[in-house]
Amino acid sequence: MAPIWTADRPTKVPVDEAQHLAQAYPALLVQADRIANTVMLGFHGRRRPGSGESFWQFQRYRAGEEASRIDWRKSARSDQLYIRQNEWEAANTVWMWASAAPGMAFRSRLASTTKRERALLVLLTLSALMLSAGERVGILGSGRHPVASRNGLERLAAIATGADQEASGLPHGAFAESGLPQVSLPRYSNVILISDFLVPLDALRESISSIAARDVRGHLVQIFDPAEENLPYTGRKEFEETGGGPLRFIIGRTESVRDAYRARIETHRAGLRELAQRLGWSFTLHHTDQPPQRAILPLYGRLSGNMLTGG
Repeated sequence: MAPIWTADRPTKVPVDEAQHLAQAYPALLVQADRIANTVMLGFHGRRRPGSGESFWQFQRYRAGEEASRIDWRKSARSDQLYIRQNEWEAANTVWMWASAAPGMAFRSRLASTTKRERALLVLLTLSALMLSAGERVGILGSGRHPVASRNGLERLAAIATGADQEASGLPHGAFAESGLPQVSLPRYSNVILISDFLVPLDALRESISSIAARDVRGHLVQIFDPAEENLPYTGRKEFEETGGGPLRFIIGRTESVRDAYRARIETHRAGLRELAQRLGWSFTLHHTDQPPQRAILPLYGRLSGNMLTGG
């Protein structure tokens, strides 16, 4: 998948965008907190499997599980071996990541925010919700320890926006060709990846499959500007590389390539959906002209349900 080109210039070059986000993260925190309080209405406490004493559910035995956990009475009633899962009494860890690629600074005239700002708002709102639910939350690839209370939300915001200079640019993690951090997560971790994912599918498959190893459960959130989705331009247009790159070209009749462009976008997205399905992950598409709750509500619902609990 080649980089997206656009007739609308990014609102800021990457350096200015980073400075803007670092200065604006208190406002992002306020907005994230307001949305989180709204989302929490109607959601109840979650139970999750782990090492507690209260019985939670049966699950089929898999190679590598401790034989002492097999429930022989339950297993004797079928052809399968089953283990007992007990309710988790310690906090889990949810790892968050929002792409800082130059293309994420793009905003067309159809949206009021850049993809990067929306990605950060989704990240911070979900972080606030997870912390309120008793989870630990960390920024993937930052080299920083997860935080475990709402008081740590400001720390997460500083790392994610680049206001934390030591963690800015995620110097502690190497990056794959896909732009994703190359990290090894503990078994049964949870990860949320937020990006436009406009890089070659082969690179994404390799990086995401590597992160998903050791039974890591995850969620892909694709952030798109509406102009990137539909290419709503007509006539002669000059397109330039997002992020202020040197590449640019001119199309005489932009509407003549619209169908082929849309088909390529959909083919790329279908590959992402297939990858998420194969890994047992979820996939969410969100456009920056929509309210952020449209991405946050269904994703929080999944996190509050079986995908986080391993059911």
